[in-house]
Amino acid sequence: MHKIHYERFRRRKFGIRGLALVVSMSLGLSACDLAPEYHPQTFLYPNGWQGKGIMVDAHPADDVLPGDWWSVLRDPILDDLEARLLKVNPDLQAAAESFTQARDMAREAESRLYPQLAGAGHMSDNKGSLGRLFNNREGSSLEYESNEAYSGAATWEPDFWSKIRNSTRMEKNLAQASAADYAQAKLSLEAELASDYITLRGLDAQNEVYNDSIRYFQTAVEITRLRQEGAIGAGLDVSRSENQLYSAMAAQSRLVAERQVIENAMAVLLNTAPAAFHIQPVHDVKLHFGVVPINAGVPSTLLQRRPDIAAAERRMAAASRAIGVSRAAFYPDISISASGGFENAGFDLGGISNAFWRIAVEAVEPVFTGGLRRAALQRSWSQYRQSVDEYRSTVLSAFGDVENGLTQTVQYRTSQEQQSKAVDAALRTQHMTMSLYTGGLSNYLDALVAQQDALQARLSLVRVQTAQVQASVRLMRALGGGWNADSLPKTDQINPFGVLQYNNLRTPKAVGGVDNNESTQQNDLRGLTH
Repeated sequence: MHKIHYERFRRRKFGIRGLALVVSMSLGLSACDLAPEYHPQTFLYPNGWQGKGIMVDAHPADDVLPGDWWSVLRDPILDDLEARLLKVNPDLQAAAESFTQARDMAREAESRLYPQLAGAGHMSDNKGSLGRLFNNREGSSLEYESNEAYSGAATWEPDFWSKIRNSTRMEKNLAQASAADYAQAKLSLEAELASDYITLRGLDAQNEVYNDSIRYFQTAVEITRLRQEGAIGAGLDVSRSENQLYSAMAAQSRLVAERQVIENAMAVLLNTAPAAFHIQPVHDVKLHFGVVPINAGVPSTLLQRRPDIAAAERRMAAASRAIGVSRAAFYPDISISASGGFENAGFDLGGISNAFWRIAVEAVEPVFTGGLRRAALQRSWSQYRQSVDEYRSTVLSAFGDVENGLTQTVQYRTSQEQQSKAVDAALRTQHMTMSLYTGGLSNYLDALVAQQDALQARLSLVRVQTAQVQASVRLMRALGGGWNADSLPKTDQINPFGVLQYNNLRTPKAVGGVDNNESTQQNDLRGLTH
């Protein structure tokens, strides 16, 4: 009997030592990272500029644009509209939820680093049938039987090859990219609303031009009629003047319809039913705007200001981690599991013989997969190179946006100055030709042409003024709208909740400037009137 107890003890001791050995190996090998060393791409810029990657230490010029960049337009109505947009726009709220889901996916990936614990309990009360086969009615066969069992189990996958850690880092990088996508969506919506508002005010300015011209054309019709009644003018002059008047009225009606379409588009952006949204026309429209302040370090700091560049860079970092995950597939998958409990009489130290336990270590290594793992690894490398190409393309597009914005703001400002002179000349010509016609020194055709030229010159001036302000908006958007890479959440901020947190799970704590709290105004579609 002593020998039997010794053998049991020896087997248990060996099992404990083996488990300790496996744990020690897991801790030693867990530092093995098969992902390639990641470095953000660097570029050489014209004129000696040399940029740095988005996630390295940088010092963006905070004095270039404020976070509420549209405030430089100094329009209180636009300020109110932008504030409402940030609270209730459904597309922006959906982008915030996408970021939350990305954070949860990172949490799911990281959960595999921890042991998975499970518990079970079983209780039953059983009665045998007296009519069952082979039942011995005269014997001591049990008619009733009860059973209780309690057990627990734990499984753990040692991360020897950093497969789980690289999967976690990849998901966290993708969550950072999702935060940058949110910032990009926010910037795009802000710019779209500002551009629509400027278009609306530009149409108001054109409407005032039409109002002024129509009053002038009505006076011209009266003059031609008086001259015809006095037999010193022809009916042809009356017809020409009336055609000019009604053509201007028709153009103004089309302008009103165009304004309504723009207003409807703004209503949708502001989570409002179009029928309930209206912005009062302004009669004295001021369409002028100064130069957007541009810091001298635009080429070297633009990578830190653009959320779309940040998103592309974070996806590039995630793609490099995916290579490590694919490499880890070439090594064995090892897992440790343990289970135990009590059966029949349940948890009873006096009945320790009812206890059961199991400890197991399992290693699985595919021997032949027909190229499955090699194809996955090659695809990972290709996806990484694709992300590098997409990152470079995004950077080039960003510089193209800035160059376009700079060119347009300068050229439209020059065009505005030139068109102002054209308007002055056209108005002088209109006044002189009408005076000559009224005095009988010229025909009405000269006056008609001058009127048409004056109207088109004034409309062109308003359009170029509108285009100049819209170009400024596009430039501010191209510069990132005051955003910088420091706004991105750090990897240690991605987890939406703690390991042992079981309350307040409806919405995670806001990080990275992404707030997905439900707004009390989101179901209010009644709109606002300005």
